[in-house]
Amino acid sequence: MVNGGSAATTREQVLARLSALRLHQRGGHRSPHKPLLVLLALGRLAASGASALPWSEARVRLGNLIAEFGPTSRTGRTQSAAYPFTRLRSDGIWVLDREVPMDKVGPLGADPVTGRFTPAVEELLAADPGLIASAARALVDSHFPDTVRPDVLGAVGLDPQVVLRAADRVPDPAARRRRNPDWRAAIILAWDRRCAFCGFDGQMYGATVGIDAAHVRWFALDGPDDPDNGLALCTLHHKLFDRGVLGVDLDLRIRVSDTYTARTGAGRAVYDLHGVLLSARPGTRMPAADHLRWHRRWVFKGEALAA
Repeated sequence: MVNGGSAATTREQVLARLSALRLHQRGGHRSPHKPLLVLLALGRLAASGASALPWSEARVRLGNLIAEFGPTSRTGRTQSAAYPFTRLRSDGIWVLDREVPMDKVGPLGADPVTGRFTPAVEELLAADPGLIASAARALVDSHFPDTVRPDVLGAVGLDPQVVLRAADRVPDPAARRRRNPDWRAAIILAWDRRCAFCGFDGQMYGATVGIDAAHVRWFALDGPDDPDNGLALCTLHHKLFDRGVLGVDLDLRIRVSDTYTARTGAGRAVYDLHGVLLSARPGTRMPAADHLRWHRRWVFKGEALAA
C-alpha cells in the first residue's frame, strides 16, 4: 500500500496508483480532474524539487486546466478544482496539511491549505526524474489522445519531448488495448485521402501528407478502431476536433464551438465550417450516432455557434 509512512513504496506501486486513476472513467465517461492535478504536481516537483501546491494557486491553475482540457461542466472552475484537490487523498498518493471536508470550497479558502504527494511518493519521485516522466506519460496516454498530450504537458510545466520519450510503464502492459495497424490507412482511404472538414488533400511524391485518421470517440477512452469511429482530418482540424473547437452533429453537419474566437482571416476561416455537411465518397461509413454523442458530451466545448 502506498501511504505517507510506507518505507517500502516502490516505483511499481506509484505507477500502479497513478494507473488506478484510469478506473474512474470507465464506460467512456471522462474524468480527467485527478490526473490533471497529479500532472500539475509532477510539473511542480520537476521544476522545484517539491510538489507542494497551495490551494490559492491550485484554485486558479487547476481550474483553468480542467476548463481547457476537461469536458464542459456547469460547475464553476473553483468548485471543479476543489473536487480533485480534496478527493485525491482517497487514492493514497496525496495529503493536505490540514483536515478539510471533501468537495467544500469554503473551508479551503478559510485558512491556507496546501496539498502535496505523500512523503513516500514524493521522495521516490524526487530521487528519480525518469519516474516523473514515466508517470506523466502513463497519465496522458490513459486520458488524452496524442494530438492533445503535448498541450497538456506544456500547460503543467513538463517538457513534452522528455515525457513522450519516456518508457510507458503502466503496470500489466499485456492488459492494454492494441491498436489495429490497418485502421489508419483504411480511414484515410475511405475518405478519399482528404480532410472530411475542409477538403485538404495534399500529397508529396504521390504520398498523402497532412492527413490524419481521427477517432471520434477517443481510443484512450475505449473508442474502437471501427470504420464508423473515424474521420480523415487535416492535422489542424484534427487538433481542433480533439480540443473541442469542432464537432459533428447527428445530422452530420460540422459545428463550431461558441468558445472559439479568432481575429485573422486564417483563424476566422474556421467559422466557415459551421453548418457544412460532411461529404465522402460513396460507400464510406459515416460516424455512428453513439460516437458522435460521446464526442458532443465529453469533448465539444460549450454550445455550437448560432446558425
